[in-house]
Amino acid sequence: MGEVDVLLKRVLDLTDAQNRWRQLETINLIASENVMSPLALKVYLSDFMYRYAEGKPFKRYYQGTKYIDELEVLTAKLIGEMLGTDLVETRPISGTIANASVFRVLADPGDKAVIAPVQAGAHVSHTKFGTLGALGIEQVEMPYDAENMNVDVDGAVKLIEKVKPKFAVLGGSVYLFPHPVREIADAVHAVNGKLVYDAAHVFGLIVGGAWHNPLKLGADAMTASTHKTFPGPQGGIVAFTDEKLYKKVSKTIFPWFLSNHHLHRIPALAVTTLEMKVYGKEYASNVVANARKLAECLVEEGLDVVGEHLGYTRSHQVLVDVRKNGGGAKAAKLLEDANIILNKNLLPWDPPSAVKDPSGLRIGTQEVTRWGMGRSEMCEIAKFIADVLVRKKDPGIVKKNVIEFRKNYNKVNYALEADVATLLDLSR
Repeated sequence: MGEVDVLLKRVLDLTDAQNRWRQLETINLIASENVMSPLALKVYLSDFMYRYAEGKPFKRYYQGTKYIDELEVLTAKLIGEMLGTDLVETRPISGTIANASVFRVLADPGDKAVIAPVQAGAHVSHTKFGTLGALGIEQVEMPYDAENMNVDVDGAVKLIEKVKPKFAVLGGSVYLFPHPVREIADAVHAVNGKLVYDAAHVFGLIVGGAWHNPLKLGADAMTASTHKTFPGPQGGIVAFTDEKLYKKVSKTIFPWFLSNHHLHRIPALAVTTLEMKVYGKEYASNVVANARKLAECLVEEGLDVVGEHLGYTRSHQVLVDVRKNGGGAKAAKLLEDANIILNKNLLPWDPPSAVKDPSGLRIGTQEVTRWGMGRSEMCEIAKFIADVLVRKKDPGIVKKNVIEFRKNYNKVNYALEADVATLLDLSR
């Protein structure tokens, strides 16, 4: 066997191992991931993945785009109907690119932006360490209300009145409770600024009616990822209530932040949107209910879940304080050894320097819900976690139990049937 054959076999073996391990043998609790349906995957693996379509639909710089033009317009229309707007951009290839496109339009280098406090979930792209810093926009952080684990509304309003930022940002990556959209929107609009809501994590909950729609509470733009609680292909969107802002951002996405926008995402995004149109309310409701149940069961198993006095969570996320269980880094690694996949995470009291070994774990219930798991399964998952972290069982033994458990959950739920592809003639 030649060198190329050996390397090719290694590539195929690693890919096969990943598919088998993550899809069939693990309990995936990463809060920023999900799985697409077989039908969405079918249209994702299409000729579109080889093609370019720079520019806007029907105004491209390339020929050969007549089908993606129609699909892109249709997908934006479907998403807009679910959000109550006809101003939707589907071209960003990630939530961070979506943020960057909006931030670039709203402020120039040296201008100020007020963001949610990191303790209340701000994503790195909102900060001086990420996209905001790369654009030269000054970060000003709102005060934190530790009791309510949220933005300090009165303090934030006073800060906005004083700073007069070009825009404010709410939403983020680690937050259990809805941010105060209306209050911050009113404050920032009073100083001629705009409000951007980063719905990357809660987009699926919004369209499913389990989380407030920020566009109806005063947000001028809502950015989102399409692959977290919204179970579609990796990518991003921006939805607007401000038509002028929509037009400016559309002219900025291309050519400022991308050339081609990975066209194969679009039909998969359309299929997922239709799935959410049919099943979204049931799915989102179960995701949130599962998160609350998981939190309760983890407490019963002897773990310290953050936010008990507030009901633990209203999103898909659960935060666990594992300082007494060895810390976040050790706990996450032990659980991975047991085929339970989640991530270590800073908790509100952690200093930034603790990022490599923070106090907590972040858990999300959106993917296990899509695999068909419900309230009783959340208690089984809590038991597996406690077996490792509380009862100090050998992760290898727990791993065998997890693999056996997963055998009962190998079908993607809340999904349109794959044989619809034949009816729609999508199989050609």
